[in-house]
Amino acid sequence: MSLPCLGDFDYLQKKVLVRCDLDVPLEKGKIRENSRIKECLPTVQHLLEEGAVVILAGHLSRPEGREVAELMMMPVAEEIVRLLNQGFVEKTEIGDFSGYKLGKNLFLLENLRFFQGEEANSPEFAEKLSSLADLYVNEAFGVSHRKHASIVGVPLRLPSAAGFHFEKEVENLSKSIEKPQRPVVFVIGGAKPETKLPLVYKFAEKADWVLVGGTLVRVRDRVRVENNIIFADLKESGFDITKESIKKFLEIIAKAKTIVWNGPLGKYEDEKWEAGTREVAEAVAQASAYKIVGGGDTIASLTKFKLIDKMDYVSTAGGAMLEYLAYGSLPGIEALK
Repeated sequence: MSLPCLGDFDYLQKKVLVRCDLDVPLEKGKIRENSRIKECLPTVQHLLEEGAVVILAGHLSRPEGREVAELMMMPVAEEIVRLLNQGFVEKTEIGDFSGYKLGKNLFLLENLRFFQGEEANSPEFAEKLSSLADLYVNEAFGVSHRKHASIVGVPLRLPSAAGFHFEKEVENLSKSIEKPQRPVVFVIGGAKPETKLPLVYKFAEKADWVLVGGTLVRVRDRVRVENNIIFADLKESGFDITKESIKKFLEIIAKAKTIVWNGPLGKYEDEKWEAGTREVAEAVAQASAYKIVGGGDTIASLTKFKLIDKMDYVSTAGGAMLEYLAYGSLPGIEALK
């Protein structure tokens, strides 16, 4: 897939609005895990080195169009400054927006989801955001399945490009759907059955096998029977898959040449219920296949079992990864074209 990239533009003395995925987990105002912030920094550093004034934009959680003190972007601002060794954070105004000055040519807007126009993709809000900059960069692949103003509205109004990490996500995820090595096996677990269930059928069209565990198993009676979709059986507790299901999954995984995994297969945080997720993780790690994993809980489980380094590509996108694999594009990708 060909996307406009950072090398397509001259950035000297240009204002560049960079939409980042800054939705990091917070605990008592402190950032628990910062990988999403770190992923956007190579793009930010490149733009600064090219002489741009960089305005970062992102969101935290779901304030639903109102200002929530606990979801202000100050912790994110401080973390960016720390990672870039910029030195200070100063509250400031950026056009009609409040925000933070992070360095001579680096700024961060306040939480975009404080504004109802962001999630509603209102033309007025998209216009207001666009007025801040000369160019737009999407470095928020993980949010690009959302038809929000900063994802689809702004690139209709400004010359636009994909950031380095955005390009990396598209390139690596495409390997599982564009002429992949077969057999292709999808492992789908976790929660959110209402979101994931419709996608299981799409995966079945692309994959040789779709192995389903986690909460999705509880709604198997709603699923149209397909020969290549295999639902695990749950233990009585409902917190893990059975030994028989594990065995069946491992036999299929051993034959795979491409594996895509999103969502743990049980309550992996508890040692009593970790067997399904752990044994499948070990089998995936040992498989002579191209291995793509994604989603926060999947990454957390593989980190717990010290297997994350055995994967060929780790996507921090959850819903966006699944939608891209199912449909081959995202609203945020189409808006850049």
